[in-house]
Amino acid sequence: MKLIILDQNGVINYGSETYIRAPGEWKSIPGSLQAIARLTHAGYRVVTATNQSGIGRGLLDMTTFNSINDRMLRAVQQEGGRIDSLFFCPHTQHDKCSCRKPGIGMFKEIRQRYGIELSHVLAVGDSLRDLQAAAKVGAIPVLVLTGKGQVTLAEGNLPAGTQIYPDLSAVADSLEVEAV
Repeated sequence: MKLIILDQNGVINYGSETYIRAPGEWKSIPGSLQAIARLTHAGYRVVTATNQSGIGRGLLDMTTFNSINDRMLRAVQQEGGRIDSLFFCPHTQHDKCSCRKPGIGMFKEIRQRYGIELSHVLAVGDSLRDLQAAAKVGAIPVLVLTGKGQVTLAEGNLPAGTQIYPDLSAVADSLEVEAV
């Protein structure tokens, strides 16, 4: 099985310092939806693993969070792609949970659900915590320079073996995924 794990904010869509609080605030990063479509058509199962502390902070409820994700899923489908599963951590850093990246709870759940070792799975993110979580479970950490990626690269201390690409489309290119 071919699987790829994507962070959402900064990889698929633009993030916000004040959190995305409504479906209308969700905006895709140019080329990301097409990249997901290309990955889908190449036989990849695309899943997301994302920290969503806005839920734990009371900035949005589950109904709104689901509506935002519905907008994303529809946009991906309109481009011919598919996101197989959404994994998320609703906790804040003060909750000390194991699922919030750089914790590995979401990655363990992905491994269990799909029955696959993650050693050959790319985990794409724009922040150090995304990369750290990937490295801890033996996945291949991939930094994209969209979102917070430029800042993450400049700060350094990337896990060993981190691959770096300008954006999600370039990641799909590296996998020799054909245009749809």
